Amino acid sequence: MTTPRTATGTFAQAQLGTITLIGWGGEHPDGGPDVAFLLVHSFGNGTDGPAAGEAAMRVALDRSGLPVGAGPVYAAETPRLPVKLLVQAGQAVLTLPHFTAQYPAPREWPAAAGQRGEVHTMFATRPWPEGTPGRPVSAELLRSFAADAEVIMTSAHCVLPVRGLG
Repeated sequence: MTTPRTATGTFAQAQLGTITLIGWGGEHPDGGPDVAFLLVHSFGNGTDGPAAGEAAMRVALDRSGLPVGAGPVYAAETPRLPVKLLVQAGQAVLTLPHFTAQYPAPREWPAAAGQRGEVHTMFATRPWPEGTPGRPVSAELLRSFAADAEVIMTSAHCVLPVRGLG
């Protein structure tokens, strides 16, 4: 198996493991429509374990133009950014050069995303096996991960415009 080497930027795709998305909405501090948020994370179940998966995610994000530990990248202001979000018929599809993931969104999430025209996305490098698709994630469990200072500082952040078909 290939071991990730962040200095040279190499990793094996299988090291990323299962990538999943979790969305939620929240009030905007300045008022107006709710803000749509999207958390992108791995379960840490890649071929070489959670640590290798974390390193692989860092490399994948860096190659995609999403710096870890920095302020948000505004995709609308970065035309060559290879990160796209399609929201259509209650589904969100996130595409990066190294992975694609889908999110079957509850009704409120696409509405918030559509009203604002953007989604605030956090790409966690730290694996989170508790955020399993198909199983409900309580607000408290989500908050304990997504609002953790270490998780925030070791993530890449991007504001993505909402695109639809047609």
